[in-house]
Amino acid sequence: MTNVLPPTQTLYFEDLTLGMTETYVKEVKSSDVVGFAEISGDRNPIHLSEHFAARTPFGGRIAHGLYTASLISAVIGTRLPGPGAVYLSQTLNFRAPVRIGDHVEASVEVVEMTEKGRRVKLACRCMVGETLVLEGEALVKVPGKPEGY
Repeated sequence: MTNVLPPTQTLYFEDLTLGMTETYVKEVKSSDVVGFAEISGDRNPIHLSEHFAARTPFGGRIAHGLYTASLISAVIGTRLPGPGAVYLSQTLNFRAPVRIGDHVEASVEVVEMTEKGRRVKLACRCMVGETLVLEGEALVKVPGKPEGY
């Protein structure tokens, strides 16, 4: 299912287990890239001008790297762990370009849990088909279950 994030879910630290994974698939549209340029202020013509981008090694427009990374944020903020999670850090390694029309699959996986401070390390990946376009790690603080829950 493209561009449809499953309903928001809230997972508390006690609900999480190693290996839990959530994924979001989004088609990159020209309007998304233009909107991201407006929001971020990054108006690099490699993202906005087909004429300019055609003369680059990419041969055409590409999406902002941080646009792709924002899809990871969507998964973390709405599904795993979901509302209440607080980003502490994020590493990003950009491996390949994302183009207009690509379907990006953003996924996060619980790879480490530290009870003190309720810290959770998430492996983050974005794929376009079989191509890894972005990978990294996120560290998030996850709320514990409220009393009486």
